[in-house]
Amino acid sequence: MSPALETVLAKAGLQVTPDEFMALVTDAARRLAPPHPEPATYFTPDQQAALTDVGLDLSPAGASDALPRTRTVVAHAVLRDSALTVAEAARQLQVDTSRIRHRLGVGRLVGWKDRGSWRLPAWQFAGTGVLPGLETVLAAVPSDQPALVVAAFMTTLQEDLPVDGKPATPRDWLLAGGDPRRVADLVSVLGTPA
Repeated sequence: MSPALETVLAKAGLQVTPDEFMALVTDAARRLAPPHPEPATYFTPDQQAALTDVGLDLSPAGASDALPRTRTVVAHAVLRDSALTVAEAARQLQVDTSRIRHRLGVGRLVGWKDRGSWRLPAWQFAGTGVLPGLETVLAAVPSDQPALVVAAFMTTLQEDLPVDGKPATPRDWLLAGGDPRRVADLVSVLGTPA
């Protein structure tokens, strides 16, 4: 595999070999990007609006336009690769795995099932704890929003959340001590047409 890809993965902090990454991308491409000329038709109007709001292009792909699909596949592969298992989350939070499963069950952590096992997106963790204000934010996430949309929102600069006078991601806003209710207000409208 290419040394350049290995370097990019290392710089991005992804704990995966180039071969493993390519396998993830291939798997995500197979599952996420079916060769359908109208990708928007796979989603409800509310889901289309949410995906478009976080920067995904659902317009029909032209013969030479694989970029939107490629970006989606790569985003999903990175989200999946950077996600923690229940055991990894338990080690990071220094708790038993049953506590992680309990938190998932009551909505105090977010995750998805992947081949029968829970995966927890890394954006919600900070050091040996969870992101400050996480419970407030998660309580406001609409139940129909997929993990990829929520992860994209939490890691995308928001004009309404300035830190030191510059737009910040919701994650960075919370890490800087920002009011979680402001993030909750923004995330509560994911999927709502503007």
